[in-house]
Amino acid sequence: MIDLVDIGIDDALAFRVDGSITKDEMTTVLTHAREKVEAHGTIVLFEQIDSFGSIEMGALVEEFKYLFEIGISNIRKAAVLTDKKWVTKVVALEDKVFRTIDMKCFPISEREAAIAFLREA
Repeated sequence: MIDLVDIGIDDALAFRVDGSITKDEMTTVLTHAREKVEAHGTIVLFEQIDSFGSIEMGALVEEFKYLFEIGISNIRKAAVLTDKKWVTKVVALEDKVFRTIDMKCFPISEREAAIAFLREA
């Protein structure tokens, strides 16, 4: 399941992942991302990963379509909340690969610190 959440930042795409992700859920999140990009030009990401299960093939297709159409150049910062060590390692690697995006991982207990990180200029 992937749900949109409100973190009180207008230009934030914020969501929580808990288990498997369906095509419909991914479509909802990416539609919201498009709206945020159209409204603000650039966005910040807030992603809380409680657990990660499977992802439907259709969800992956939707994500690839979004990346092809919109790309990632409009993302300034990303805060990932998780207690999963493997996700923390992936985010550290992504931070090195995607140098134009300031990425940081936080334990789930540090939600407010993650939001503060996204608010910083």
